[in-house]
Amino acid sequence: MIRTAIIGGTGYTGAELLRLLVCHPEVEIVAVSSRSEAGKPVTELFPNLRGHLDIAFSEPSDLFQAKPDVVFFATPHGVAQAMMKQVAAQGIKVIDLSADFRIRDQKLWEHWYGQPHQSPEYIAQAVYGLPEVNRAAIAEANLIACPGCYPTSVQLAMIPLLENGLIDPASIVAYSGSGVSGAGRNAKVPYLLAEASENFQAYATAGHRHEPEIIQGLRDVQKDTDVPAEVLFLPHLVPMIRGIHSTVVADLSSTDLADSGLTDIQSIFESRYSSEPFVDVLPSGSQPQTRFVKGTNQCQLAIHIRGDRVVVLSVEDNLTKGAAGQAIQCMNLMCGIDEGTGLKSPAMLPG
Repeated sequence: MIRTAIIGGTGYTGAELLRLLVCHPEVEIVAVSSRSEAGKPVTELFPNLRGHLDIAFSEPSDLFQAKPDVVFFATPHGVAQAMMKQVAAQGIKVIDLSADFRIRDQKLWEHWYGQPHQSPEYIAQAVYGLPEVNRAAIAEANLIACPGCYPTSVQLAMIPLLENGLIDPASIVAYSGSGVSGAGRNAKVPYLLAEASENFQAYATAGHRHEPEIIQGLRDVQKDTDVPAEVLFLPHLVPMIRGIHSTVVADLSSTDLADSGLTDIQSIFESRYSSEPFVDVLPSGSQPQTRFVKGTNQCQLAIHIRGDRVVVLSVEDNLTKGAAGQAIQCMNLMCGIDEGTGLKSPAMLPG
């Protein structure tokens, strides 16, 4: 059994990790930490886990007594890097769901997150946890930087196009909408029901901290690096609880591609993701919906051609493939078991 611990188990991402891990056949949850809830039974905060988990929240400093093999950080940025030396000294594998180790350029990270990086020596050791690109490296890693929810949806939409040189890499525009759970479990006025319901809005239009992560990931897979990938990322808040829908548009690299129509590009996507258990390329002309991936580790993609542009629609559950599910997928790879273990449930309907 894989002995797992979760640091920061009271937020939505921590709750999703717990929901998935309690049913994982190869996992034993040995510790769930929370400074604010230490000593309280986990099921008191999450009654949905009654009958599945019988432990209390602990202080983060106490988790080493439980001797975990893997630690998940489901914490705000800054926490994992502050504890990294202590955890690594114990020989524990780390899967960080925060942004602490995603961006390889330390100064760029500090610019976007507004604080000094406390463990810069671990940045180069971190493997970016997108299995569809880094599967082999993930399997050998001791530190995983789990991708952000928005970056996962946008990168999966563009990877086959950039790998094959099919688009102008400087022309990418991503319009992404997320449910309010993406903002976390804190009590903030903009995310109250009376504020977010019956409303649709853009935010961070001047620049979002996920943009450099997206650009880094897309440049990593580029076929031709003479023109580095750029992304204009435009996030929106959608009046739903969970889910992300990204509409990603780019200029095709030649008029021949536009003239050949959808068939060739559709087949490239189908071939690229044919062996990927959690990327589903829908039939030509499809319109994916967030409710069809709710609670799953699936990302569904649909490809459309509009004149000399390609439009890729990408949907995922921000808490699952965009966070906890992808983290468990990485854990499975790190621990040498089938990467789909504990992640194969279909979506919940209605939803």
